[in-house]
Amino acid sequence: MPDRVPTVLILGTRGIPAAHGGFETFAERFALHLAGRGWRVGVYCQREVERVGTRISSQVWNGIELITVEVALTGPAATLAFDALCVRDAARRGGVCLVLGYNGAAFLPYLRARGSRILTNMDGIEWRRPKWSLPIRAYFYVSEWIAAWSSHRLVADHPAIADHLASRRPRRAIVTIPYGGDPPPAEIGPPPLGLETGRYLVSIARIEPDNNILTIVEAFSRRHRGVRLVVLGTMSVRNRYHRAVEAAASPEVLFPGAIYDADQVRALRVHALAYLHGHTVGGTNPSLVEALWAGNAVIAHDNPFNRGTAGDGQIYFRDGAACAAAIDRVLADAGAVETARAAARRRAESFRWGDVLAAYEDEVRRVGGYPPAERVKAPAAEPVGAPAGSGW
Repeated sequence: MPDRVPTVLILGTRGIPAAHGGFETFAERFALHLAGRGWRVGVYCQREVERVGTRISSQVWNGIELITVEVALTGPAATLAFDALCVRDAARRGGVCLVLGYNGAAFLPYLRARGSRILTNMDGIEWRRPKWSLPIRAYFYVSEWIAAWSSHRLVADHPAIADHLASRRPRRAIVTIPYGGDPPPAEIGPPPLGLETGRYLVSIARIEPDNNILTIVEAFSRRHRGVRLVVLGTMSVRNRYHRAVEAAASPEVLFPGAIYDADQVRALRVHALAYLHGHTVGGTNPSLVEALWAGNAVIAHDNPFNRGTAGDGQIYFRDGAACAAAIDRVLADAGAVETARAAARRRAESFRWGDVLAAYEDEVRRVGGYPPAERVKAPAAEPVGAPAGSGW
């Protein structure tokens, strides 16, 4: 029998309030949405410490139980330990476990064996990312299969991800729900970093090979442009790829690092001439959704994930030459930019947070055996300030 009070536990993120990326932002949004509708909500939060004091503690934040787990480790080992401890604790509680990602999938069979109901957002196809070594890619490949068969239902955030998951589970076990976004506020401050409105292009992503940052920087830097390219994301001199990106950049390329002020990031998007998106692996990318809501003309790598998100009204590239040509077009053709901007605003309507959260609530109710939700939708939660400077 389902719990008398609808209950959900959210696992797989570093925790809320959101401070790390797309999954954390979603977790905060969804937790606030459900708490406002009378649900009992718990969100697991990771705390790395030198020495464990209280392994698991909790506090209430905006009607949500924040279940803090202390881990005296760092890096991947800390993440695995955190996932294991979360699963062990969740197995003792009632409700539905909403698992975001499959990094800790090895522990899900235990959770299911203990009688928990599991809904998993399967994220992107992590094992295809070229940045990972072969052993790590093998780990993610196996984890994907474990998560697919340990979960009662799977969430794909993009039709292409649903197609991929259908090779693991029957279609009836998969639901497609995209990532959400909001229109920018009416009042937007000036662009940060001393930039001029309409005089720069922007890329907001993790600086990784599968995001084509080097291709974008090389394409932009082939000639003098008369505008700036702002590449937002953490850079490290110890990272070979980061060094290659910086070496390829012309003086017109700006590397401000990651910006963690949401208002500055919104202003950076809204005032940009265009947004460049090189992602090749994943589903509905949060940074691309935010670009659509900002009304950005988009120059994106041509693949099913990006086309399925941004639509046919944007400009796509397959290689460095095509990327350079796309930049040339944006800088020379104001009409094409305005057409792409209008298409972006129309497309953004497919990614409203209110619709996304209502769809997730329906799925959690289905997995938990709870009665269907009332059809009057609650308003979406207020925007949260997760850092957008590194992308998802």
